[in-house]
Amino acid sequence: MSALKVKVTAVEEVAEHIKHFSLAALDGKPLPYFSGGSHVVVSMDINGRTHRNAYSLMGPTSDNSQYQIAVRKQEKSRGGSVFMHENVTPGTELEISMPTNLFAIHRLAKKHILVAGGIGITPFLSQITDLNRIGHDYELHYAYRSAEHAAFREQIEALCGDKAFFYPENETGRLNITELLSKQPLGSHVYVCGPDPMVNGLELIAKQLGWPSTAVHSEKFLAPASGEPFTVSLLQSNTEVVIPGDLSMLEAMEEAGVDAPFLCRGGACGRCEVEVVECDGELVHHDDYLSDAERVAANKILPCVSRANCSRMVINL
Repeated sequence: MSALKVKVTAVEEVAEHIKHFSLAALDGKPLPYFSGGSHVVVSMDINGRTHRNAYSLMGPTSDNSQYQIAVRKQEKSRGGSVFMHENVTPGTELEISMPTNLFAIHRLAKKHILVAGGIGITPFLSQITDLNRIGHDYELHYAYRSAEHAAFREQIEALCGDKAFFYPENETGRLNITELLSKQPLGSHVYVCGPDPMVNGLELIAKQLGWPSTAVHSEKFLAPASGEPFTVSLLQSNTEVVIPGDLSMLEAMEEAGVDAPFLCRGGACGRCEVEVVECDGELVHHDDYLSDAERVAANKILPCVSRANCSRMVINL
């Protein structure tokens, strides 16, 4: 995947445990344009290992002089968010991927309902600029724990006006998703980004209310699960890679010099899907991409987040 060399031009703490980073091209040229909902993958050298995390682009899509991302310092970080918070300062040089959009707005929707939880607000900040520009009807519903966690609230109020609704849990309680989805006109599309329980809950409620699956869009970047070590044999390249307990299959293959495909690195897009030719144990799926039938068939895996309880696996790569 093509990479962009960038330099950090500004770092700002915008809420508790959330920092906002501005990135400009190292050569001073304009960066590639992107559409609302896009993300980039940031590469970080941490203790001799390359970590790659996906972050949503949150600036106006018309401005390609710089990119903006926000990073929440995770309590159970695998290293990426801690590195960004503690090691990245103005002047730091980073390598990022080209923008990719797996969370685009649906141009034919009658109305757009944007639902954000915590740091899940970030992709909507670029989507809003697109929606304002094309004049589409939308609402933004932003839930967070307390005022200290309300990143970008002033910016949202300026962008959205009376189309933005805020739900500090310590004051108003949790957002009532059933009530919200029940009152939307036919032809609406809903988009959700936030913690797993919020995303999974909204998807379930939408299904129960009869929303078409094609009108429900979600984004979440899953972290690879840990597990016991095992060995992967790559059929096409005749290579064997040991997968440690603290690395994903994809990360271990990359460390071994394997040019494995990837896009979201979060189990959502399916770009890294590979055929499982043989496995002497059980596949452990953590993705949001494969169907139940595909999981039962046990002949596919997404190495960015999934692994296996086995001693040896053979994949067609």
